[in-house]
Amino acid sequence: MSAVIVEEGVDKGAIWHFGEPVKEARALEAGSAWADLSHLKIIAVSGQDRLKWLHDLTTQFLNDLSPDVWKAAMILDPQGHIEFQFNVVDDATTTWLILDPGYSDALLAYLTKMKFMLRVDVRDASDELAVFKAPGLTNDLGGPFVLVPRAEITQISSTFNQVATQVGTWALDAERVAAGRPRIGFETDHKSLPNEIGVLNGAVHMSKGCYRGQETVAKIFNLGKPPRRLVMLHLDGSDVAFPSKGALIQNEGTTVGFIGTVARHHELGTIALAIVKRTTPMTATLTVEGVPASQQGIV
Repeated sequence: MSAVIVEEGVDKGAIWHFGEPVKEARALEAGSAWADLSHLKIIAVSGQDRLKWLHDLTTQFLNDLSPDVWKAAMILDPQGHIEFQFNVVDDATTTWLILDPGYSDALLAYLTKMKFMLRVDVRDASDELAVFKAPGLTNDLGGPFVLVPRAEITQISSTFNQVATQVGTWALDAERVAAGRPRIGFETDHKSLPNEIGVLNGAVHMSKGCYRGQETVAKIFNLGKPPRRLVMLHLDGSDVAFPSKGALIQNEGTTVGFIGTVARHHELGTIALAIVKRTTPMTATLTVEGVPASQQGIV
């Protein structure tokens, strides 16, 4: 079957599936899958001071980032709320930031504003390169990933097709939800804190120097009580339709959170990532748009 394209949302234009999502999911699980993620945006940061500069601006330890090592990072606002989420990789001359569509213009503007007198240059490189998920067992970032010159997309796709199965966002989303990896704009809102979504000691390095919003992250970490938490929901799969992203979650008629990514997993059935109030009992049976859901703790 030919590719079915995502028609709306942040992944518009990406491939949803090729008609056999269970086959794709099993290939992804086995490490014998690849995916074209060329709809994602890429920002290039060059210049002699780039790593130290990004180290100071982000939640990640980047001072000594080695070439071809991928890391997750965030930029927070002064109150510690998540503003940007991206992956980072360096090639010894340029650092590449890979992020969701819809955030690149704002991130580019922010980085440009923060250059001051440092030896850095920032540009949108989305027309130069594309990101692919390469064949191999899925790692903590959802990779392995490779950057591909856009002129070589057809050639690289053909090479990967000889050794692996191409998959779409259906399989990728299901794997991400099952792994508990949050995505900005899905499992976050305007008041989301890193402590709530399970990224401490991952995208948020806990032993580095100051960065914007660090005081809030450290305070909540020391108290051990973020106001909300990330959970995985197991939804009643008898309803063909998915609850909508952002739908409110109810506990006995009281709103306790919102739903993020919903996916159909080849083994777990209908699952979702959601943000709920910390005080919500883990044993509570919740409802989302009338659909019953049980919780599995992540944070």
